[in-house]
Amino acid sequence: MRRRLGNAADAADLAQDTFLRLLRSGTGEPSCVTAPRAYLATIANRLSLNLYRRRSLEQAYLDALALTPEALSPSLEHQALVLEALDEIDQVLAVLPGKTRQAFLMSQLEGYTQEEIASRLDLSLRSVQRYLARAFEECIVLASENLPYE
Repeated sequence: MRRRLGNAADAADLAQDTFLRLLRSGTGEPSCVTAPRAYLATIANRLSLNLYRRRSLEQAYLDALALTPEALSPSLEHQALVLEALDEIDQVLAVLPGKTRQAFLMSQLEGYTQEEIASRLDLSLRSVQRYLARAFEECIVLASENLPYE
């Protein structure tokens, strides 16, 4: 992991996250896992992909900020809040099934209509509507978890 991630600190964090994920999954019992080394490697690979995707997203945001005139640049606090929000959105998108995530991103980032998404993904319009509804439900759950309590 250290070679893949580039430094020992990230590798240690990933190893810790891997074991935490194993413990939280409920399959941490030795009798439940038939190939523990492969199971841990799969968890670690998925977590490293999530880390890479998150860093790519953060870098894209920072690159966009670099192109913004200094007078219009947000404060460091605002930048940190945006990066945190992007991270939370990325975590929500990561748990969505592939077609659901793809339909949501095509709709929200690329501006495709539901009909265009159905055509491009070779799905029925009803399937696209279900996928988008599921993605929006996850976003609503995320938003409600972050609302301040009164």
